[in-house]
Amino acid sequence: MEKKYTFDDLHNIVERLRGENGCPWDMVQTHESMRADFLEEAYEVIDAIDQNDMENLKEELGDVLLHVVFHSSIEAGKGSFTLDDVIDGIARKMIYRHPHVFDNLHVENADEVLVNWEKLKKKEKQIQTQTDVLKHVPAALPALTRAAKIQKKAADVGFDFENTQQAMQKVYEEMDELTEAIAQGEQTHIEEEFGDILFALVNAARFLKINPEFSLTKASKKFINRFECVENSALSEGRQLSEMTLEEMDLLWEKAKNTLSKKI
Repeated sequence: MEKKYTFDDLHNIVERLRGENGCPWDMVQTHESMRADFLEEAYEVIDAIDQNDMENLKEELGDVLLHVVFHSSIEAGKGSFTLDDVIDGIARKMIYRHPHVFDNLHVENADEVLVNWEKLKKKEKQIQTQTDVLKHVPAALPALTRAAKIQKKAADVGFDFENTQQAMQKVYEEMDELTEAIAQGEQTHIEEEFGDILFALVNAARFLKINPEFSLTKASKKFINRFECVENSALSEGRQLSEMTLEEMDLLWEKAKNTLSKKI
């Protein structure tokens, strides 16, 4: 039977790669140099989940785990913390934030669990005000996701629209302000108003119970599918898109929309 490597084996492999006579590339990596790769691996996990591809999910989770071990190894080399410290920290956090499991706190449902989780998180991080809560939303999150989280945290203390209609009215107001900014032609003002529209749309999405990040991802996928259909139609006529007028491509686009909608 083929040997199965363990978590300890992975730890030892990384230590060897980064140690004396190890891999020249691994030995010079830093948190900063691996930052983008770590983010990409996390997105690949999400993609595997969305595709319901469990074999790929297994592989991508391994890639994320490698990064956890690798970043911990970097700090162990500096004497800051070790992989054991990382494991100890998350274990203690899970016990502390689940008193309804590891202590005698009683909760009725999942909603109460989340409320208590937030209370414990504030106490743990010594967060005193709701502004502090907003500032603790990670700046590195995708902008749409971060906006949604900030809005939800503000809504937790009642700073929110009353309904979807009010949220949508704000979108229309921001559209008018962007139109005015474009007429004025000041680029900084245009960018600001465009950002306000996106922020308002995220708020509307929250009321509509839509994840704006996922919604935009689906829209991008839909665009690619339609564009592929347009290009295939052009190629079937022996033509390249670059040789066609915008009007001709628009006709193929409408045809693609009708064709793909019938397949749904």
